[in-house]
Amino acid sequence: MSDYLLKLYITGKSPRTDRAIANMRQICERELDNQYNLIIIDVLEQPELAEQAKIIATPTLIKELPPPLRRVIGDLSDKEKVLLGLDIVPNQS
Repeated sequence: MSDYLLKLYITGKSPRTDRAIANMRQICERELDNQYNLIIIDVLEQPELAEQAKIIATPTLIKELPPPLRRVIGDLSDKEKVLLGLDIVPNQS
């Protein structure tokens, strides 16, 4: 099974971005069995990366690997919605 490459685009430091990061770390730890790389990108600090990825809103989560590329934009608190949006089958353990 391929490792997951996930990029989470956020805007600055705020309670909302803290929640998005915490939610994604929790989902990854529970559902991806340590087979993931989660990269946090602050669009204020790295606007060129946001432009290249065509980020129009934050938070935006992009699954680059394994293909196909998938995006989830907005609230990341609903684990089932995030997994469905990323085309990831929930861990059954």
